[in-house]
Amino acid sequence: MALDFSAHPAADLSAIAYPDRGSSPSESDRLLVMLHGWGADARDLADLAPMLDLPNYQWRFVNAPFAHPQIPGGRAWYDLENQSFAGLAQAKQSLRAYLLSLEAETGIPLARTVLGGFSQGGAMALDVGLTLPLAKIFSLSGYLHFQPETQPSLTAPILLIHGSADLVVPVAMAQQTRAELERIGAAVEYQEFPMGHEIPPMVLARLKAFLS
Repeated sequence: MALDFSAHPAADLSAIAYPDRGSSPSESDRLLVMLHGWGADARDLADLAPMLDLPNYQWRFVNAPFAHPQIPGGRAWYDLENQSFAGLAQAKQSLRAYLLSLEAETGIPLARTVLGGFSQGGAMALDVGLTLPLAKIFSLSGYLHFQPETQPSLTAPILLIHGSADLVVPVAMAQQTRAELERIGAAVEYQEFPMGHEIPPMVLARLKAFLS
């Protein structure tokens, strides 16, 4: 079964909000948008919000725009099964439009918004985040699929975390990502852990320190 990359509206992304939109008004003054990996969905990472316990943050866990070709209920940001990355341009357009819409919803500007993701979501966070004036960017077990260029708006510190035993996204891809980002003058924090393609407690502790 192939992915359906038919055209879709630029701002059609859905997300899980934490705290829930139906709860009492939040006094959080920061926003964290997190992107799941290939074949997962927004629920896959939603448990991280209470685990990280960052009371000054609102969270949005975003669903990728495409249905996964093999996993029922799974989502995909673009096609990982060939080198053309079909759907990537549409996904980037959708994510950028979504991010630009959030200030009207939350009252929190991009300058106090953090964008991050895991695996394919980490790649998307770098792809789109490098072009926006965000507060911070992070990529867990992620990668770059393009050669970045210097962006005037790129002032956000970037955290890259990767497993030295990652068999899904080899650590060499993270090391290359670090080198490419440093080449364009980005402020990069890089950490390898003795782990695979996962988010264990030691990663959460490092991420919380970056976000606090």
